[in-house]
Amino acid sequence: MRHKFLARSRIALYSTALALFAASASAQSRVVLPAGSVIIVRTTGPLQSANARTGDNFYTTVQESIGVDEFTVIPAGSRIRGTISLATPATRQQSGVIDIVFDRLILPNGSNIPITGKLTSTDSAERRQIESDPNAHVVLVGERGGIGAGIAGAGSNSTANAIFSALGGLLSEGRDVSVPAGTTLAVQLQNAVTLRSNGALSGSEASAMYTATDRIQAAQQALSQQNYYRGSINGQLDDATRRALFQYQVDHGLSGTGNLDGRTARALGINLGGAGVSSRTGLSTGMSGTVLTGSQASAVRRDAQNLVSRLRSELAPSGLGRLDASRTYSQADLDLWFASSAFADNAAIYEQIVSNAGNRNAAILAGRSLAAAAQRVDAAMQNARPSTQSVNAWSYLRREMSTLSTSY
Repeated sequence: MRHKFLARSRIALYSTALALFAASASAQSRVVLPAGSVIIVRTTGPLQSANARTGDNFYTTVQESIGVDEFTVIPAGSRIRGTISLATPATRQQSGVIDIVFDRLILPNGSNIPITGKLTSTDSAERRQIESDPNAHVVLVGERGGIGAGIAGAGSNSTANAIFSALGGLLSEGRDVSVPAGTTLAVQLQNAVTLRSNGALSGSEASAMYTATDRIQAAQQALSQQNYYRGSINGQLDDATRRALFQYQVDHGLSGTGNLDGRTARALGINLGGAGVSSRTGLSTGMSGTVLTGSQASAVRRDAQNLVSRLRSELAPSGLGRLDASRTYSQADLDLWFASSAFADNAAIYEQIVSNAGNRNAAILAGRSLAAAAQRVDAAMQNARPSTQSVNAWSYLRREMSTLSTSY
């Protein structure tokens, strides 16, 4: 009777967990476009310092759908609104200047999303100057070539006097800014933006911005091997990683954004395969994560349950969980028992999520949760005193987990 009760309890636990993961998958329709992301746009009208006024709005159009990992978040045709924060016409002694910010994303469905964006450059020389100066501030300056970009070290102080002082001799041309309609600009997000996904990316993943930890780690490793990156392989899309990506893009004729986009990932040799099955491992692979096949998930669950049985026998509790009163137990031994028991239950939940195969994104998330549970067993194993057989059993499980987490 007791075993039937426990079985019913576990079924209820698994059902509850499945419902929670379904809710999590629904929440995952919200995707974060990280700070520092660069979006390439085109102006819909001209920008001219001769007639521009501070406070005027203008619009740009996103030319290529932007994705985060496998989800489209900004469809092509979306607009980004710019606002002119400073405009001065040219004089005989001084070039015209336009300073702009980007404050609004308008999706094709009418959704209006506030953003904080600034003008940046995809030109290699200008980008290096921007990144080398923490106070760099990009403005449009008359007759500066190309779109007329000038880099003023004015920092957050974007008053006219501060910008003019920082630009110095760059203003000597005495010409107006004249940016024609259809000009390409680069908008860099200063804050992360949470967006709803608009379904899976269709066709090429060239415009996808890969942000998942495993993809960033793969990029860092590839960049390190080619002497572009010297930081730690931490899976974080930090400034050092973006600088390495930008330099690699410039050197290889790619758009210099600093994003880990599809073009750059393929050039680096990162596998962006779809939901197929790897011929090497027999595992289903995804764009932003890996999912074990049903048989592999079952093997992990069985091996985890066997490990728990082995650890339980080493602690020698009675059938009711009573421990030996004459034995001295350590906190670490009990921590390991608890952590491995939780891992076995998590592995069973993961197996059900994978076997149902109804939501790949939920399966990827479940894999990451299972990897986190495995890391708790790792920590407990280091302090406990398990038998050699238990250590070997966990080492084998860790190898099975290696396809879900680069930590193994």
